[in-house]
This record gives sequence, structure tokens and C-alpha cells, in this order.
Amino acid sequence: MTESIDQQQSWWILNAQSGSQDALNELLKSIQEPLFRYISSFTNDRGSAEDILQEVFLRIYRKIGWLREPAAFRPWAYQIATREVFRHFKRERRWSDQVRDEERLALIPAERVDGNISNEMLSALPVMIENLPPRTRAVIVLRYQHEMSTAEAAAVLGIPIGTVKSRLSYGLDILRRELQKT
Repeated sequence: MTESIDQQQSWWILNAQSGSQDALNELLKSIQEPLFRYISSFTNDRGSAEDILQEVFLRIYRKIGWLREPAAFRPWAYQIATREVFRHFKRERRWSDQVRDEERLALIPAERVDGNISNEMLSALPVMIENLPPRTRAVIVLRYQHEMSTAEAAAVLGIPIGTVKSRLSYGLDILRRELQKT
């Protein structure tokens, strides 16, 4: 099934690059919901998420002709979405308390958590993820909610794989500590 979706998406990409508005519309429809969920995981405001998605679609429309590999479309679209989210945050000045020392974060050891997770803990998890620093949240969301590999997440965010791993470690450590409190 995934193969037929990939073939369909490749067809839409190639036709959109050739100027087909219908193919572009179908392509954007195919990624609209997952991209909106991804963007929404950063913002608490539906209106902001919609505005950011609109900017993402405008960038895709303007730059679709530059995409050389149709198979790279999904990570490319997420990369554009990530950049737009970060631009939005920059404009809103929400970055002031961001932890920036990646090497220091990599030194934080992961703690073991009991494997038994209650429904109460599971329902608290989305709020805990929302409270993560934006760059850490991006890695967690791409890796676990959008099921991307570390390499794909690195490509989307435009950062080294080691940075993705350290942000994953840091984010998971925060989530473990929060889960232990509940």
C-alpha cells in the first residue's frame, strides 16, 4: 500500500513540476493533515498553525520545481514546515529560555522508568511534550509521532544525526522525570 501511495505521490510531484495545478492540489491534500498535526504540536493556537501551514504550502508551491528526487518530498516538506515554525517562534520571541548547549545535554544520563504506564500517565504525555523546548519537541515529534528515523529527522531539521540523538536523549529524560512525578 505504501508503495502505491509513493508512486502516486511521485506522479503528482512530477506533474506539479510540469505545471499541473490539479496534481499540485492533490499533492498538498495528501500531506495537509500530517503537516498540520506536526505544526500544531508546536503551537497551542489553531489559527497560528493554519497560518504556518499556509506559508509552508506557499513555499512548496514556489520551490517544487527545485525538488530533484520525488522520494525526498516528505522530508523536504517537513523541513520547510520546521523552518516556518521556527520563523514563527522567532517572530514571537518564544526562544529566550531555550537550552543551547548540546554537548552538555548529551552528558545527562537517562534514567530507567518502570515499564508499567497507566492510562493517566498516557493522557498526561501530550501536555508534557508540549512543554518541551521547541527544538527538542521537534525531534521527539518527528521520531515518535511521525515515525521518522534519526537520519530523516536530521535531514528535516537540517542538523547532524548526533544532535538529533542528544536532543532525543534530553527530551526523553525530561519526559521520564515528568512521568515519575505522576
